[in-house]
Amino acid sequence: MLDKNGIAKRIAKEVKNGYYVNLGIGIPTLVANFVRDDIEVEFQSENGVLGMGPFPFEGEEDADIINAGKQTITTLPGASFFDSATSFSMIRGKHVHLTILGAMEVAENGDIANWKIPGKMVKGMGGAMDLVASADNIIVAMMHTNKRGESKLLKKCSLPLTGVGCVTKIVTNLAVLEIKDNAFHLLERAPGVSVDEIQAATEGTLVVNGEVPEMDI
Repeated sequence: MLDKNGIAKRIAKEVKNGYYVNLGIGIPTLVANFVRDDIEVEFQSENGVLGMGPFPFEGEEDADIINAGKQTITTLPGASFFDSATSFSMIRGKHVHLTILGAMEVAENGDIANWKIPGKMVKGMGGAMDLVASADNIIVAMMHTNKRGESKLLKKCSLPLTGVGCVTKIVTNLAVLEIKDNAFHLLERAPGVSVDEIQAATEGTLVVNGEVPEMDI
């Protein structure tokens, strides 16, 4: 199985030269640490930052430079800062090529639930609602099961939805999956993980075509 850094490292392979990319809080923020050095990518955060870099080393943090998850970040040469209205104009205007989000649940039709945490007071879904409504390319970074061992890849989400039919791909600690035709299509396995293990951890419809390769990360 992959750890959180392994998930982020695999997702980084989906980032292409020239992309503008929005990183959600949690695992997605780690993706910036693994992007290839030979491509140019602009990471956007909805709190008003364009040009985010990797996380700072300990002792080099600047409390005034943070991402949407209130984590300290670095910025690359040419980075810019702007207000939320400009940031969401960029998002709603479809100027972001790839959105990477975490999730509590994803349904086989592409629905996503990622803002309501059971048993905890949550003020609202924040920028995720705008991101999933505006983006055409949405990758979810998540653990395949919850802490109780229950699948997070479901036939139908049980938590309040953030977006409907919007997720295109999922990378978990077990697999890479594509959503199409109301099913999870298995593309890759995590190193050492079998198709049977992935099937057992997936409540929704899982489609397996032929030999499924291991991830190359």
